Amino acid sequence: MYRLIKTLNRTALIKAIIAALAVIIIVFIGSRNLQHFDAALIAYLFGTVFAVFGVAYRYSVWVQRPPTRLYWRRSWQFLLSKDFAQYAFHSTKLFFRNIMLQRHIYPRGRMRWWGHFMLATGCLIAFAVTIPLTFGWVHFTLEAGSDTTYTANFFGFPVSQFELGSPIAFATFHALVWCSVLVTIGAVIMLKRRLTHGGMIATQTFEGDWLPLILLIAISITGLGISYDYTFLQGRTHQFMSVTHAITVILFLIWMPFGKFFHIFQRLAQVGANIYKVEGTRRGLAKCPHTQQDFASQLHVNDLKDVTKDLGFDFTLEDGRSHLDYSPEGKRSALAKAHFQARKDAGHFFG
Repeated sequence: MYRLIKTLNRTALIKAIIAALAVIIIVFIGSRNLQHFDAALIAYLFGTVFAVFGVAYRYSVWVQRPPTRLYWRRSWQFLLSKDFAQYAFHSTKLFFRNIMLQRHIYPRGRMRWWGHFMLATGCLIAFAVTIPLTFGWVHFTLEAGSDTTYTANFFGFPVSQFELGSPIAFATFHALVWCSVLVTIGAVIMLKRRLTHGGMIATQTFEGDWLPLILLIAISITGLGISYDYTFLQGRTHQFMSVTHAITVILFLIWMPFGKFFHIFQRLAQVGANIYKVEGTRRGLAKCPHTQQDFASQLHVNDLKDVTKDLGFDFTLEDGRSHLDYSPEGKRSALAKAHFQARKDAGHFFG
């Protein structure tokens, strides 16, 4: 056990512990010292704390990698520069376009985009609903002297009222139902693609590609089962459905830091990478010595040289230039010339 602990990344471990403790603290604060915390959700809370710990640990390790660290540092450097307003607007637009609407998927196929969009929308709304409820930040109370007027409370403060049976009440109490429908349809679309697409069939793995979709479908179906039970069955199967749903959700939370779900958090870094790309273009493009054509930003080329040196690679050529100054086409040409020269020096070109 001690050997296992010694292999952990100390910096990442400290950050993960801080993140987990921060969640526990904000649960106490938001629920007014657990006054509004629903004890029936304690298992979900433990799963969430574990997920936060795992995601924070893995994300910290990921950011410590030289290429990621450079992108991370540069992104914040450019965002907090004199062009903050411009990049803040650009980042917000990218967030809604690529994270909320998943538009970066659309060029790969309309049906594929529909699958991603439904999965993303359903999951994001579900998280927005369930996390405040699990943490005790949001709770509902009956208005004094009334058995039909509900008050929605946030951090212990009343924020809105609605009548039981009203459209607002129906939409509020069935929010997770709509999320489950979206996630189920999206997951089925993605499953169909994995059953019929030759490239996917050849490269997919159960734990990496199938398990995430199966978990999402299981969560959605059991969630819909709970709604169906109290709507049509008078709660006769509530215990079975609620326990089954809790198991699937907790498995999802535990698996989140280790499987494909982790890319949800990595995707946010795409916004910073795009800022880096825009700033690099503004600062000027690098010209390949061989093709005499622009192929990347000079900022990117210079940073790539620094990163490769940090990793122990030196691509400096005899004439003082760097192999990284060449475009992909230039590199291929240099390789071909080297092969040609080697065969020429050997005295034969074939065989």
